[in-house]
Amino acid sequence: MEYRQLSGAGLRVPLLSFGTATFGGVGDFFKAWGATDVAEAKRMVNLCLDHGVNFFDTANGYSRGRSEEILGEALKGKRHQSLIATKATFPMGDAPMDYGSSRFHLIETVEASLKRLQTDHIDMFFMHGQDMLTPVEETLRALDDLITAGKIRYIGCSNFSGWNLMKSLTVSERHGWAKYVLNQTYYSLVGREYEWELMPLGLDQNVSSMVWSPLAGGALSGKISRTRPAPAGSRASQMDFVVSSKSEHLHNIVDVLEVIAKETEKTVAQVALNWVAHRPTVANVVIGARTEEQLKQNFGAVGWKLSAEQVARLEAVSEVKPIYPYWHQKSFPQLQR
Repeated sequence: MEYRQLSGAGLRVPLLSFGTATFGGVGDFFKAWGATDVAEAKRMVNLCLDHGVNFFDTANGYSRGRSEEILGEALKGKRHQSLIATKATFPMGDAPMDYGSSRFHLIETVEASLKRLQTDHIDMFFMHGQDMLTPVEETLRALDDLITAGKIRYIGCSNFSGWNLMKSLTVSERHGWAKYVLNQTYYSLVGREYEWELMPLGLDQNVSSMVWSPLAGGALSGKISRTRPAPAGSRASQMDFVVSSKSEHLHNIVDVLEVIAKETEKTVAQVALNWVAHRPTVANVVIGARTEEQLKQNFGAVGWKLSAEQVARLEAVSEVKPIYPYWHQKSFPQLQR
């Protein structure tokens, strides 16, 4: 397994991490993703470690904490071999302080996550979403205090706007607090908006990216095409907020992926994952799996590279006209990096 060092930090992470949103299956939304129990989770964790994938990604909001609990059980006796990432911000209940990035909520939620994960520290702690109600200074000071207390080791953000990430980095630098060193972001062949602002920001400010849903909610898994629509109730049909499974743009991309998969003797999913893994700023790609066989197939996405000509074909078919001001900026390539 290839390891990559985070820009602006000393931490090295494997190119692939294992996402555990499929653990638990609590509620209709997560049930469509999977309902992996403790016994199956242990087998998957062992499989990951055997392949050098020692980075496990979860969140307190995945199945209302059940994903963290199952991961904690699965890592018993193996915690010293592993890196754990978890997240907070989104609602964990109906009470007024059950969500957000306030000092009050973060201190409580970190303690709760540590208990569920059965560990004394979290290696990478993400703000799962952008909280516009809490001052940036309050959030970052609380996170810095949690690092000082040894509860967490590194911090990251997820689903932030570029301006808010930049503001956060500036506040951290001004006060000498820990800064976000990892941006967990959505990025795929069918969703390349990350390239418009967040990627240039990452390059300029030394913030690496950890990609979630690189297969666009299963739309690029190879199971969906012009002739194979997403089954009703499947994760892909449920993830239409990422990309419509009936999109002509998606079908055009899958057409090219299928051709390149034959050329490389890889699967459609492996080709799509490989493309993401070799994009600028990408330090880690989160893979998910409902079964051990799916997990093994995902491991086949690394250890090789697409040719420059194959990359060019994928980028041509997946390109869309960006929104303003990015289309205007692209009109003057001599001014761009």
